[in-house]
Amino acid sequence: MAHEVKGVIASGKGAPVSLTTVVVPDPGPGEALVAIQACGVCHTDLHYREGGIGEDFPYLLGHEAAGVVEAVGPDVTGLSAGDFVILNWRAVCGQCRACLRGRPWYCFATHNATQKMTLADGTPLSPALGIGAFVEKTLVAAGQCTRVNKAIKPEVAGLLGCGVMAGLGAVLNTAGVTRGDSVAVIGCGGVGDAAILGASLAGARKIIAVDVDDRKLEWARQFGATDTVNSSSGDPVEQIQKLTDGNGADVVIEAVGRPETYRQAFYARDLAGTVVLVGVPTPQMQLELPLLDVFGRGGTLKSSWYGDCLPTRDFPMLVDLHLQGRLPLEKFVSETIELDAVEEAFAKMQRGEVLRSVVVL
Repeated sequence: MAHEVKGVIASGKGAPVSLTTVVVPDPGPGEALVAIQACGVCHTDLHYREGGIGEDFPYLLGHEAAGVVEAVGPDVTGLSAGDFVILNWRAVCGQCRACLRGRPWYCFATHNATQKMTLADGTPLSPALGIGAFVEKTLVAAGQCTRVNKAIKPEVAGLLGCGVMAGLGAVLNTAGVTRGDSVAVIGCGGVGDAAILGASLAGARKIIAVDVDDRKLEWARQFGATDTVNSSSGDPVEQIQKLTDGNGADVVIEAVGRPETYRQAFYARDLAGTVVLVGVPTPQMQLELPLLDVFGRGGTLKSSWYGDCLPTRDFPMLVDLHLQGRLPLEKFVSETIELDAVEEAFAKMQRGEVLRSVVVL
């Protein structure tokens, strides 16, 4: 039986999103039907609307979500109707080369629902990141559902499905920040602030927040930044070095995804320090660095895709930390909105007025 629900669609490149009827089929083998309770408005959804990720319009937007399983398809084990889940866009297959080598966070297999959601006229929809969660109900691969403690509020749980996990994971999983490290984070949006929070949890002694917006720098202090640098008023590399006794930071997290900020991160780290790129660049961007500097400065240059997370390991653990009062996820939620307010939430995001708008259904 097909389900007719309301969902937010990007119909064409740069066009305003619209709320319309979406037809969602019952789950087939290996799939789950999930009633969405909350979904964060992530910059990646805006990338989809702007054509920065692909041109498979129309897109069913939304991916940073939590909800309740309504039904599962044949052969699904470990997941049942009534389970409260966080959706993830990297379902681990257990069979690819990365999984078999014990590195499941690098799993490269694709696990999306095989039965497509459509518009009322039968037009196929492309779900953002294989999820499509700005909708009352969505169809996903069962492996994209991570069961967690239902005591957590949906509007904060869903944030672990993308942005917060990306920032926390970049620090805790990819960079391996530990006690006594100095950390600089360039770009203090939701992902950057999650990285700052992760550095604080890891015991970093100095956490430097870098942005061009004083309002965002003030937010960063709420997540554990010990120092702030407004890069519009001076060279951030020099300021980071000054704050670290002339050495540079042990770890620099680049949470913007632009060549110029990556260069800043490269030169703001200590000799043999680590740079982690977690900001998402566009396909047209190019990076140029003197190869001699890459050689001479040593250290490690990494990228962090989804915080190198393993959802079945990381989501329940982070939910437990939140419920214990040790992970203040609620600070990321600037406002809760309804489905028909997503377009305005994009505008607020672009103006830097919110950390996260969250759709609550």
